[in-house]
Amino acid sequence: MTWIFLIVGIYLALGVVLFLMQRRLIYPIPRAAIAPNALSARLLRIPVAKNVTGLALHYQPREGEPTVVHFHGNAEQLADQEQLAEWFVEAGVGFFAVEYPGYGLAENGAPNERAIYQTAEAALKHLSNELQVPKRLTVLQGQSLGTGVAVEMARRGYGSRLSLISPYTSMADMAATVAPFFPVRWLLLDRYDNASKAPMIELPTLIIHGSQDEVIPFRMAEQLADRFPNRRLHIVKGAHHNDLFSVGGQELMQRIVAFSLGIKG
Repeated sequence: MTWIFLIVGIYLALGVVLFLMQRRLIYPIPRAAIAPNALSARLLRIPVAKNVTGLALHYQPREGEPTVVHFHGNAEQLADQEQLAEWFVEAGVGFFAVEYPGYGLAENGAPNERAIYQTAEAALKHLSNELQVPKRLTVLQGQSLGTGVAVEMARRGYGSRLSLISPYTSMADMAATVAPFFPVRWLLLDRYDNASKAPMIELPTLIIHGSQDEVIPFRMAEQLADRFPNRRLHIVKGAHHNDLFSVGGQELMQRIVAFSLGIKG
């Protein structure tokens, strides 16, 4: 009996630690804040709420071309988006990367689902009202963690197209994959439920996923592809989570840019 009580005690203690530490696990903030150094971009400060200011890195599009609103992955910040931005800029497409509260140079606030949505929506309103980019020229794009933000903004009626790079069905599904022996679905505070929102979103949607992704299982992309009404699924064969663009190469970027421009193929 003593051993049983000890095992149960350890299990409950680990469950409490997981519950208390969950946001640190979901949002591994980069240790060092790095300022973007792209000469062709502007770092914008956007009012979000009282005492909260959001940040966005903005590259101007060629006249009449769309702007991609990018929500980055975990352990990243605005400075890490410069190479991705340059690929769009070379094609004349604008790029508007939004920072999460507490990440990089956005020191005020702390990351959680509600706060990130609030910042994302404030940034999109700024893009529309201050930068005069209409909805028809706004492309929502998320990568990894950021796919949950892009999907929610699409559900709220923003954007004309939706690009999802290495998406997950929900944070609850991800947590259950990582910690299958704990009731994480009951304990999770931030849910990012892409799968339940997908049927409501009729925007043209491009889903991109590496076939060998070891972080977000490829089956989640397949499940999402079954739920979005107007989607294309592009598989990058042999790609993992962190080498998607190096494996996909120029062909992958051309596909993403073409989709942003509304070119079929």
